Amino acid sequence: MGVPAKTQPDQILDKIRMVFLNTRPVALGARLKGNDAVHTLGFKPVFKDYSFEEQRLILEAEKIYYPTAFYADLFNAMGKQTFPSFHTYKFAMDKIKQTAIFHMLGIPHPKTRVFYGEKQKKTILDFFCFPFIAKKARGSAKGMGIFLINNADELSAYLKDNSPAYIQEYLPVDRDMRIIIIGKKIRLAFWRIAASDNFKTNLSQGGIVCFDPLPREALDLALMTALKCGWNDVGIDVMIHNSLPYVLEGNMKYGTKGFQTAGIDYKKMLAALILKGEL
Repeated sequence: MGVPAKTQPDQILDKIRMVFLNTRPVALGARLKGNDAVHTLGFKPVFKDYSFEEQRLILEAEKIYYPTAFYADLFNAMGKQTFPSFHTYKFAMDKIKQTAIFHMLGIPHPKTRVFYGEKQKKTILDFFCFPFIAKKARGSAKGMGIFLINNADELSAYLKDNSPAYIQEYLPVDRDMRIIIIGKKIRLAFWRIAASDNFKTNLSQGGIVCFDPLPREALDLALMTALKCGWNDVGIDVMIHNSLPYVLEGNMKYGTKGFQTAGIDYKKMLAALILKGEL
């Protein structure tokens, strides 16, 4: 038994669906997956694994949203616009690059130094006194790979598994700020208060969200940092120590728990900004 021919109304609906598919913003990464306002194709490292129609949508789109780090490089070489920006992806989860640009731009940042090789690592105590912070230099998130080093044994254990060594002065505080910039505006800002038994303020490490007012100088510093560094989708972490604000780092893969706590539908907000042409 053959497949029944489509009626004229069905054909009209098919055309409407096709027009809708072709006019929706195109995304690759999963950040907006599930929101029908944006056509999320998913990440496929082999471009030819996309269907012919998907390839056409990608190549003809004026801008690709959440292209992933893999395709951000390629689209930048092609001259195609992306959101987040190419620069945002280039600094993601790379504390060494972030520290370098903070120093170059004069952005206040805790005293930090990177030590390469065994010879340099032996000089760490020439520059820092216990206690200090040691971090995994690349690839860490959610407060993982961050250590409070109190003595030589703890330093030795850190150095055994980490190269290069990323060492930062310890400025004791019980809270810092997460300031999220999307586009060229602050979309959410809140305090992160550390649990009583943990020096880390990360929400994934037991920190809690607090919406008490944030200092104006911290908000201004975070926005200035994002704009100067070319980051347009980032959570900037800022701390206040001895009345002075310091940028700790930029988080390009920030979580959305703060939005949930504030009662904001993150994906709906993001899609609305895209459709309004703000991103």
